[in-house]
Amino acid sequence: MPYEQIAYDLEDGVLTLTLDRPEQLNAFTGTMQRELIDAFDRADADDAVRAIIVTGRGRGFCAGADLSGGPSTFNAAARGQDTDIRNYRDGGGQVTLRIFELKKPIIAAINGPAVGVGITMTLAMDVRMASENARMGFVFSRRGIVPEACSSWFLPRIVGISQAMEWVSTGRVFGAQEALAGGLVRSVHAPDALLPAAQALAREIADNTAPVSVALCRQLMWRGLVADHPMKAHMADSRGILFMGQSPDVAEGVASFLEKRKPAFKMSVARELPDLFPFYRTPEFE
Repeated sequence: MPYEQIAYDLEDGVLTLTLDRPEQLNAFTGTMQRELIDAFDRADADDAVRAIIVTGRGRGFCAGADLSGGPSTFNAAARGQDTDIRNYRDGGGQVTLRIFELKKPIIAAINGPAVGVGITMTLAMDVRMASENARMGFVFSRRGIVPEACSSWFLPRIVGISQAMEWVSTGRVFGAQEALAGGLVRSVHAPDALLPAAQALAREIADNTAPVSVALCRQLMWRGLVADHPMKAHMADSRGILFMGQSPDVAEGVASFLEKRKPAFKMSVARELPDLFPFYRTPEFE
C-alpha cells in the first residue's frame, strides 16, 4: 500500500522505515500509527525482510504527538472519540505491542529529537543507536499527562527503575551521551555515521544468520520477560532445540561451519516458524 507519513524501503534484506513528516519533525499521528502497524505486518509476512531499521526524515526522529490540536490534543471527548474505558486504546501502545510481537529484529536509528511517543515507541525495539544531535525526553509530566506506549513496562526493564523514574518524573530533555550513560542507547554516532552504523548492524544479521533462528531468539528473549518462572524458558528452549535440531537450517549451519563456507539458510519465517510457546497467550485488552 502507498504510505503518506512513512517511507518503506527494502534493499538486500534490510528494510528501512522512515518517519516522513520532516516539516513537523515527524510528529506522531493516527495515520502514522496505522501505517507503522501495517508496515510491521507486511515485513513479518515477507521473507525478503531480514532486519528493520526505523529512522526519521530530516533533522528529527519524532517530536512526539502532533500537538496541532492544541489543549484538546489528548482529550478524547473533545476530539469526538469513544471515551468508554473498555474501548479507548492508546495509539502508541498499539504500535509498541505490535513491535513486541514482531518476528524480525528491529533497530532504532535516532537521528534527532525524540520525545514523548518519539522515544517510547523505540523501547520495544531491540537496539537503539543515536546521533550526537539526538535529544530525548519522557516529557509527560511537563504536559500533565502520563507515560504511554507501554513505556512503564519497557523503560524500567531497559534502564532500571531509578533511572526510569528520574527521567519520567523530571520530564527533562537530555542528550545522547546521557542516554548512553543511562543504558537507553547502545551507541552514539556522528550524524552522517548513524545510518551507516545501523545498516552495518542490520547487514551483520542479514548476511550471517538463519531467519527462523533469529525470529525464535527474539521471541525467546522478549516473551521471557513476561514469564513467571525460568521453567517457562526451559520449556520453550527445549522445544526449540528439538524442533530446530531436526531442521534443514541446522543441518546447513553445521555443514557450512565444518566446510568453512557461507551458509545458505532456506527456512521461511512466514511459513515455517514453529510454536515454542503453547503456554503463551497475549492478554485481552480489558
